[in-house]
Amino acid sequence: MSNNDTQEKTKPTHYAKVRHGQGQQASYEQIGAAWDNGDGSLYVRLHGTQIVQGGFSLYPAKSAEEA
Repeated sequence: MSNNDTQEKTKPTHYAKVRHGQGQQASYEQIGAAWDNGDGSLYVRLHGTQIVQGGFSLYPAKSAEEA
């Protein structure tokens, strides 16, 4: 079983999100998920084929509802 197959079956440790707008009016769109590799690095898988301009942020998964 490859590393990617193992990560597919475990819950993500982080979520990738982009921010639309600024300040109080900002909204966040989840564009992917990430898993801790155990060596200080993260494996990131983005959903869809979107082009991300300006980067994205990784947020820790907080609860079972987010996973």
